Amino acid sequence: MLIAAAVAVPVFVPFPTAPEVTLLGVFLNLGTVVPLIWRRRAPFAIALVVAFFAMGTSLHHRPGQMLQYGALVAIYTLADLGRHRWQRWGFIGALVATTPPGALLIKKNDAGEFMFTLLLPVSAFLLGMLARTARERSDALLQRSVQLEREREALEREREAEAARAAAEERSRIARDMHDVLAHAVSIMVVQAEAGPVVVRSDPDQAERAFDAIADAGRDAMAQLRRMLGVLKEEQDYGVRAPRPTVDALPELVEHVDRTRVQVRLTVDGTRRDLPADADLAAYRIVQEALTNTVKHAGARSAHVRLRWTDDELEITVTDDGRGHEDDAGWRRGGDGLIGIRERAVSCGGTAEAGPLPGGGFRVFARLPCAAAVVA
Repeated sequence: MLIAAAVAVPVFVPFPTAPEVTLLGVFLNLGTVVPLIWRRRAPFAIALVVAFFAMGTSLHHRPGQMLQYGALVAIYTLADLGRHRWQRWGFIGALVATTPPGALLIKKNDAGEFMFTLLLPVSAFLLGMLARTARERSDALLQRSVQLEREREALEREREAEAARAAAEERSRIARDMHDVLAHAVSIMVVQAEAGPVVVRSDPDQAERAFDAIADAGRDAMAQLRRMLGVLKEEQDYGVRAPRPTVDALPELVEHVDRTRVQVRLTVDGTRRDLPADADLAAYRIVQEALTNTVKHAGARSAHVRLRWTDDELEITVTDDGRGHEDDAGWRRGGDGLIGIRERAVSCGGTAEAGPLPGGGFRVFARLPCAAAVVA
């Protein structure tokens, strides 16, 4: 509306001083102005209508226009907002093709007037194309910005989900370690506490060893719990976060269990090789869980822990002479203990199996890959 009003001013200002004004001249001049109100809705149709009236105004010339203001605006709008490529280039092509005959043959323009008549609408068209290109580039940058923002938000959500998964896995690992530590320590403490009153009078030395075993088991459990819980405290002192138990700590573990009523023997075959950190911890926890359940459920008198090192793996075998076939040994029927052993072995690329021995007793067997095997 404002553009149409602005164009109407230079179109109708010359009317009072025009040599001749006809009703048809007024109508033709109005035809170059009024349609501009709808130029954005239908750029191609309005350009055709305005071009028709502009041609009539130029031919009738009562009054004419020094410049075809409405036609220039319509051409600019078509180049800027035209919906189809063929409409834009078809219109300007037809204009360029029909201008020379009209300007030279009908209007009798000289060379200067002809170039002015030809280049003015072409310039309006080129300006409209530049505006269109700038807008399309701006829209493309805006869309790219929106797309990048969406991708950033997606990556942020993915990072948050990954952090949540990592936190859940860490909590699960800590809970499993705490279960192993507490179950082992409490089992030894209960067994020794039950045996202490029985031998306190008949064998004071054995009773003293039983109480020492209880104290050692409690201290060891407290130390390991501090290590595990230390990772949950952001400002925890580094010295508290001692390394987690590994295969090298198994002799001490066997010594603790050996102080109970179960005699435990450790055998190591082959040369010690490097294990990945998770496999090193898993080896310790597998032996710890197997011995814990031997003490709690098996009613065994002895157990044997054998470590066999090969070129690419560690074989762990834990056997006892207890009630391997009895149903009350719940972990041996696939309870939490056996599931935990299997999960630990599988989590570091190994395998584990367990079952009763033919002549009585129970056997836990696991294979864990060495560091070189994992890299290969």
